[in-house]
Amino acid sequence: MLGKSPNQNTPQSNLFRPLLASFINLEDALAVLGQKIKWNTIEANLANLYSPNGAPSKPIRLMAGLLILKQMFNKSDEVIVEEWKQNAYYQYFTGCIYFEWELPCDSSDLVHFRKRIGEKGVLEIMKMSQELHSEKIKASSEIIVDTTVQEKNITFPTDQKLALKIIEKTIKFATQNEIKLKQTFAKELKKLKIDVRFSTHPKRRKKATKARKRIKTIAAILIREVDRKAVDGKFKESKKIYLKVLNQTRTSKDKIYSLHEPQVACIAKGKAHKSYEFGSKVSITMIPGSNVILNVKNFEGNPHDSTTLAGVIRELDNETKSNIKYAIVDRGYRGNTKIENINIVIPNTKADENKSEEFKKNKSRQCKSRAAIEPIISHLKFDCRMARNFLKGMIGDKINAILAGAAFNFRIALKEIKDKICVLIFELINLPIIKKFNLLFLGTYEKELTF
Repeated sequence: MLGKSPNQNTPQSNLFRPLLASFINLEDALAVLGQKIKWNTIEANLANLYSPNGAPSKPIRLMAGLLILKQMFNKSDEVIVEEWKQNAYYQYFTGCIYFEWELPCDSSDLVHFRKRIGEKGVLEIMKMSQELHSEKIKASSEIIVDTTVQEKNITFPTDQKLALKIIEKTIKFATQNEIKLKQTFAKELKKLKIDVRFSTHPKRRKKATKARKRIKTIAAILIREVDRKAVDGKFKESKKIYLKVLNQTRTSKDKIYSLHEPQVACIAKGKAHKSYEFGSKVSITMIPGSNVILNVKNFEGNPHDSTTLAGVIRELDNETKSNIKYAIVDRGYRGNTKIENINIVIPNTKADENKSEEFKKNKSRQCKSRAAIEPIISHLKFDCRMARNFLKGMIGDKINAILAGAAFNFRIALKEIKDKICVLIFELINLPIIKKFNLLFLGTYEKELTF
């Protein structure tokens, strides 16, 4: 059963519990942001995910607010729950009336909440973040689209690592299902691990190659034995993945790079410091100037950028799409000229040679503005938890990417609120009525405070 959020507008005083509104600054940026967000909308849209029976759940505003704070300030589930208990502004933002001394929920409840709402629920949070910038979205006729890689939380894959992991998982399965193995190869594997070390050294290369082949052979022996002795075909699915890993070569397609995350793709981005990234491709759509993110779409595998653009444009709202006339992209999207009445702007195409100077000047301005998306992607990764995704599965990739985009929009709104507060303070300082007060008490700091 869905638990209801308390009403902050009509709080009732309590002798033993202090009201948050009585001792926090209600003009603080985070408190103002919490008041601007339309929480009623998301509560109404997600209410149907809860059963009418059973014990009351945690309020949707509390759980959604925790997810937003987590992504905005780049915290883990465990840390955000602990900090919520210590931070009165976090509590006010998530809809609390009284100051709480206990944890709002267990950190694992955030995992269950993400599973409950899924991709559709996270998209509701994204829409809620865009409503704060509705005027900017309506006023814009251009969008910038680019792709990046959301890396998965896996170790760098090698044939040796994967084969050893297969052996470990196969023996664990045999132990759990009381399957008696002829041999576990424990002593031999210990020696083989030593032989594989420093395999790049010319004198050790031959020995290391031989050891790697033997590790793969041992893995195959154990897989076949466990598969013969397993009942009810419990090992069939695992066997299929394990044999694919052992048989894949350098030129194989759709390779598996992680046993617990088989959907991970190897994506080459041409970076000097990192040739390959292991994760999923994410498309980011933003508005130039205001930097508001309109769409975040996660793709399975490693599709070419030019094939992703049509899907991204289709996902834009009809109202937003009607205002957009240009989609500014890089050369990776070549091959597209127009999608659903939106002109695709790609730098230096042959068709531009016979165009007018005014057209070329306008296109040059648009292509220069495309560079603004690169720092936005960096902020998404390092400020909003998209640098490394810790959520499981393909659905975890989608949820984390969308939440990162929503968190970035909330951060923009938070910054705008802070800027307005600063402007008001400086305007107050420059008032002639209190000029003498400034000189008397601010002294040498007046020059730093005034423009």
